[in-house]
Amino acid sequence: MHPLLQRSADQRLGVFTSREAVAAGYSIDDIRTALRVRRWTRLRKGVYTESARLAASTEVDRHLMAGIAVLISLAPGPVLSHASAARRHELLVPASAGADVRVTAVDQWRAGRGYRVARAQLPNADVVPWIAPFATTSAPRTLIDCGREWSLLDTVIALDAALHEGRVLRSDLLKAVHAARHRAGASRAARAVGLSDGRAESPLETEGRLALLAAGLPPPELQVDLHDAHGFVARLDAWYEEAALAIEFDGRVKYRDPYRGRSPHDVLWEEKRREDRVRRLDVRMLRLTKADLGGAWPRTVADLTRMLGQPYPGPRRFTVVRRPEPGSGLDAA
Repeated sequence: MHPLLQRSADQRLGVFTSREAVAAGYSIDDIRTALRVRRWTRLRKGVYTESARLAASTEVDRHLMAGIAVLISLAPGPVLSHASAARRHELLVPASAGADVRVTAVDQWRAGRGYRVARAQLPNADVVPWIAPFATTSAPRTLIDCGREWSLLDTVIALDAALHEGRVLRSDLLKAVHAARHRAGASRAARAVGLSDGRAESPLETEGRLALLAAGLPPPELQVDLHDAHGFVARLDAWYEEAALAIEFDGRVKYRDPYRGRSPHDVLWEEKRREDRVRRLDVRMLRLTKADLGGAWPRTVADLTRMLGQPYPGPRRFTVVRRPEPGSGLDAA
């Protein structure tokens, strides 16, 4: 590729226009040939990328490349939004969000092949620069827009992860919810924000917490540190203080794909040793998996109800240290 065209493409994840190709010295026949031999791929009319680059891109990058092509074709005005902006902000996006590129404009509503344009106001505070000259909705606005459409569970999972990773502050989410109060689905998004907690460290922890609430059980404390007379013992996913009951949400990923150079055997051994240390303090522990939230859930709820009805007997040989929620503003204090 000509260096001038390469430069233009590199500024937009590999996306370039026919006008830029002609400016770099390519003729219309050159462009047709590149498309015919599949050296280039047409993303939209007059918008292309190199086929090899497209094939080597991640699924998220391919979506963002398609988003750039849509913004080029609709320019000026629209900004990347909803699930497309969520991908740009590296938020968790459920498969149910679909593959369509989502954009928002103040002066139009339309749908076309592979994209949808929503019409809404775009205050300056809700828009952040992306790849010049294009922009996206901010992370808080994006999460609330998504929450107006997604299921409650998918939204809370995304909110928990965004808070935990420091991508948003709770105060900004509350402002975004308030600003969206007159839009369709705003109450659904508000409910999700009310249920969110940045201490959850995985989608399974979020799903488990919501399942506990839906079963009528009290909300547990999340990610508390357990100490004994010698110091730190373990960090617990969920904790019920009066019953001294710890709940661990046990996903397969840490055994199937461990990190920090550890083998699955190492992870299993460390988990066993950790659980032994917790149980030696007479703390009861219940492990919940994804399967436990399915058909076996009523039996699990019955077990939890019975355990929560039995307060911890005798003097406690441990102390519990609470952690502030990431994104609350208290975690930086």
